Amino acid sequence: MNYILYDSFRRNKLLPLVYTRPVADIRIGILTIREKWEKMLGAKTTTLTEDYLSRKYPLIKKDDNVLINGSVLPTQKLFRRIGELQSGETLVKEDVILAMRLSSADIDSMEEQEDLIEHVFEGDYLKVNNSWDIFSKNAQAILDDFELITRGRKSEPIPATSFVKGDRKQIFIEKGAVVDFAFLNAEDGPVYIGKNAVVMEGSKVRGPFALCEGATLKMDVKIYGGTTIGPYCKVGGELNNVVFFGYSNKAHDGFLGNSVIGEWCNLGADTNNSNLKNTYDHVRVWSIDDQTFVNTGLQFCGLLMGDHSKTGINTMFNTGTVVGVSCNIFGAGYQRTFIPSFSWGGTQGLKTFNLKKAFEVASVVYERRNKVFDNTEKDILTSVYELEHR
Repeated sequence: MNYILYDSFRRNKLLPLVYTRPVADIRIGILTIREKWEKMLGAKTTTLTEDYLSRKYPLIKKDDNVLINGSVLPTQKLFRRIGELQSGETLVKEDVILAMRLSSADIDSMEEQEDLIEHVFEGDYLKVNNSWDIFSKNAQAILDDFELITRGRKSEPIPATSFVKGDRKQIFIEKGAVVDFAFLNAEDGPVYIGKNAVVMEGSKVRGPFALCEGATLKMDVKIYGGTTIGPYCKVGGELNNVVFFGYSNKAHDGFLGNSVIGEWCNLGADTNNSNLKNTYDHVRVWSIDDQTFVNTGLQFCGLLMGDHSKTGINTMFNTGTVVGVSCNIFGAGYQRTFIPSFSWGGTQGLKTFNLKKAFEVASVVYERRNKVFDNTEKDILTSVYELEHR
């Protein structure tokens, strides 16, 4: 069977985080949505997404294909029901198409398909509809991934130097991880420490929590539940219900709460965000898709930051701030609650970040992690730049 993860018509509700990736490559829980599906399917997937992303995330079509909505997180029941689909059938719940089984020719005319046989899915699942869902649903996603990843496996021993509160079976340490003189609390949810990750001395962690492969918790960090630190990130200070996608740093003191940080970001020392309005009202955030402020329905909502963005020291973000791709933000006082992609500046004003200079910075950042910022990456950033400045 050929499996394809596709972006639904709602993908733009997830900007700026999907400017640089398909929806399925959002990290929520321990794994990305794609990694969850591939682990459950036992097969690799390809992607139906925006044209400018297709070079990095190609589409492979075959005679028989199962297309799965990339914003839907898998469950065992959903996995089984998708496996029962026959050609020309679709699985739906309410107004959401969960999966379709189509021929190669039918994929080319997906939007015109009206004669598919519909089956209604009777079950629950997590779905990422809006950017703030990533942190607000992250605790449950960690619980689900913890069960998926650790089932039938044995953790590395918990070092005797670390203090544990709660069920030790809810702490899983992968090979190569270093966890010394740390405080691990699994009373409210599991604690997952990935391969070759480092938890420095004095770190205090409450589950549900995930520290992914190669990531680092700096000394005396304070982590509250519902937090995921993606691969090769370095994090310090205080975090509460935050998702880092990967390769990003917040290495120093400062508070970050109810937030999502993309890849290749760097938050300068003492960068802080507010996650609660003084009026305790629901938080409104700027929707790039709707070009207006929308109500999240949440009392707690902090910072939503796209890939490649940076902050200077002592940067302050107000409740419900959206920062685009490849921004360089600095200056005293609270920043604007919406900062478009490729912005340079801060409270004193913003100007457009030169695209060539953005490439130079990204190249250096990639090199530090032994990665290559190649023409494919340049083309993606160029497309984002053109979308924001058309």
